[in-house]
Amino acid sequence: MTLIRFYKPYGVLSQFTDRGGARQTLADYQDVPGVYPAGRLDRDSEGLLLLTDDGALQARIAHPRHKLEKVYWAQVEARPDAAALDEARRALLAGVPLKDGPARAARLRPIDPPALPDRPEPVTPHRAARSSWLEVVLTEGRNRQVRRMLAAVGMPVLRLHRSRIGPVDLDGLGPGEYQRIPVPEALAGGGVRRSRPPRPRPAGSRRR
Repeated sequence: MTLIRFYKPYGVLSQFTDRGGARQTLADYQDVPGVYPAGRLDRDSEGLLLLTDDGALQARIAHPRHKLEKVYWAQVEARPDAAALDEARRALLAGVPLKDGPARAARLRPIDPPALPDRPEPVTPHRAARSSWLEVVLTEGRNRQVRRMLAAVGMPVLRLHRSRIGPVDLDGLGPGEYQRIPVPEALAGGGVRRSRPPRPRPAGSRRR
């Protein structure tokens, strides 16, 4: 059983192929055979992505029924005072309506700006000047969920970084780097059984 932690850079697809062929994919950064992402990150998001060759472990990481915490650091175009932040927190913990149903955060808190590497396309200075940082914890993972939830409470996201999935973080990795790691007990969930692996990677997905 293989488990890989990967620091997905900004602008990279969370898949091994791009039909258009112009965008960077996982194949540009790692060539471990037979692994597949357990969950995704948007192309314009960055941070931790886990890959595995085991279908049961993939489900344990990605499926919302397992309630595995995913921790995000979000730079938002807002500087809410304590009252506005408390109102946003109550709304997000209770659940905000989205087109695909209500979405809830497990936790929300303000944080100091994290020490992240420079991004290839930096946030413009005038938007950064009126921004602040939040830590958002989810136990589910829909398409662009953090961005849509924060936009729903008037805090559009300028930059989004996933710092942790369950017990796994990015300590010691830089953008584009990956590392094979042992499967933590918390992800094994009392013993992940082998299951049918994910579908084979499409032809033409070799590292470029």
